[in-house]
Amino acid sequence: MREKDYGDIIGLSRPPYTKHPPMAREARAAQFASFQALTGYEEATEETARLTDRKLELLESQRAVLDAKLSLLKDRLGDQEEIQVEYFVPDSRKEGGQYKNHLGVLRTIDSYERALVFQDGLKILIDDIYDLRGEVFSSLEDSYL
Repeated sequence: MREKDYGDIIGLSRPPYTKHPPMAREARAAQFASFQALTGYEEATEETARLTDRKLELLESQRAVLDAKLSLLKDRLGDQEEIQVEYFVPDSRKEGGQYKNHLGVLRTIDSYERALVFQDGLKILIDDIYDLRGEVFSSLEDSYL
């Protein structure tokens, strides 16, 4: 039916424009390249695909060892020894997070915020600590193993 309605013009070429030269196909396609029907879709799928770890709960025996290590750190704050902390960092955008390691010298233990504060300024919450390692703990590890 359409060919019947437009049969008189369907085979004609486009009319020439005197003010504007014809645009190349690549240039015409480029006009629409920036248009995205689903703005943010790619970022949303990347965010969904990003993996996070769940926070592990310490066993009672692990908690006892960690408490002993924290007590030892309180007693030896001025020793300037490096310790390595494995701790959990919650994700700001989705459930879970990731475990990180930090090697540094402890400046203080903030009992109000329940955090370890390192000389480089990093503050790690005690509740997020999974493990503490270092030479300072060598005497403890013998008694707990």
